[in-house]
Amino acid sequence: MSSIAQTSTTDFTATQQSGKTNKDPYNDLGTEGFLKLLINELQNQDPLNPMDNAAMVQQIGEIRQISATDSLTSSLSSLSDNQELVTASGLIGRTVTGLATDSTEVEGTVDSVTVETNADTNLRSVKVIVGGKTMEVKNIREIVTG
Repeated sequence: MSSIAQTSTTDFTATQQSGKTNKDPYNDLGTEGFLKLLINELQNQDPLNPMDNAAMVQQIGEIRQISATDSLTSSLSSLSDNQELVTASGLIGRTVTGLATDSTEVEGTVDSVTVETNADTNLRSVKVIVGGKTMEVKNIREIVTG
């Protein structure tokens, strides 16, 4: 019996796709990475024992599920960011206490709201200005009414 030599390999891991190391390397596998794995599997399958059609349909369904999950995650993240901005803008003129970005206790009236985006991670943070000090919304401990 003759053997068929492998002509090329594609080494692809979830770590390469996401740029970080996890205990479960497939946890952060996106649609593009999943498609690369599926194509690699098809290219390297045994021609005498090819993949079952039912398995192929199942994997295509998983691709759709991953894509839908990615879209939902993106939408929820955007909604959360917008809600944080609405919350912060509602605090203008109100008295708050909390921890400033320089780790000092701050109490005073919210003068303004600012939104900063980290250039490296592209993450957005909403901050309030209280008496010249900057405080992240998540570090507000108390909102004084009246």
